Amino acid sequence: MQNSPAEPPPLRTALLAQLGGGAATLLFVAALSRISTADFLRIPLLIALLQGGLAALIALKLRSPRWWLPIHLAFMPLVVIVQGFDIAPGWFLAAFVLLLLVFWRTDRSRVPLYLTNAATAEALLKLLPTVPCRVLDLGCGDGGLLRRLAIVRPDCLFTGVEHAPLPWLVARLRTLGLANVTIRRGDFWQAPLGGHALVYAFLSPAPMPRLWAKAVREMSPGALLVSNSFAVPDQPADATVEVADRRNTRLFLYHPVPDG
Repeated sequence: MQNSPAEPPPLRTALLAQLGGGAATLLFVAALSRISTADFLRIPLLIALLQGGLAALIALKLRSPRWWLPIHLAFMPLVVIVQGFDIAPGWFLAAFVLLLLVFWRTDRSRVPLYLTNAATAEALLKLLPTVPCRVLDLGCGDGGLLRRLAIVRPDCLFTGVEHAPLPWLVARLRTLGLANVTIRRGDFWQAPLGGHALVYAFLSPAPMPRLWAKAVREMSPGALLVSNSFAVPDQPADATVEVADRRNTRLFLYHPVPDG
């Protein structure tokens, strides 16, 4: 998705937080070194932990998504830690490529990789119409949810859209042999919602207003929008479903009504 004009790009915010944390740490260490000979000033890991904490506080002040906070906390300490290991540079490149294949441009979409568990799949099965229907999963990840649903409901047609290459490939492989499942790679914002009896999304708070606007424009009358964990701001859910799993999952159910 594209960021709204009021929202700075997430990578820019992350860079500001890291630079701000670094600058604040340098100032703190410089000021303290003038009045103290504390041993911790000579321990890089402690200084890195201080920088990580300050960067996370700045990111929080800049209203970064909460999932960025542990990244800020851990980034500089991990840089210091790996300096103590004899690791060939190629491994760092391989790790970067692997993360890119798994998460792709999460910095733009602001949607981390969330996987739907078996308990939530059981709850979704109860929400499907008793008659044959079409179901769309926006950001289907590794395809585990669609596989579970498709096996139980062979009379329904299931479509998943995933933009990250490696989860898309895994989803394709996991659903091979299931004639009622289609996995597409691409931007789910370009996927039409009309004609689906149920549209499922497990995204993040950031894209929910845009998803709601798209659902109102495109979803068929009577169709059900199910959002895992993230409610549409300022839009009361028609119903909620509490899932009995370890993370106390909550499903928000909406029946979008076209404007006018």
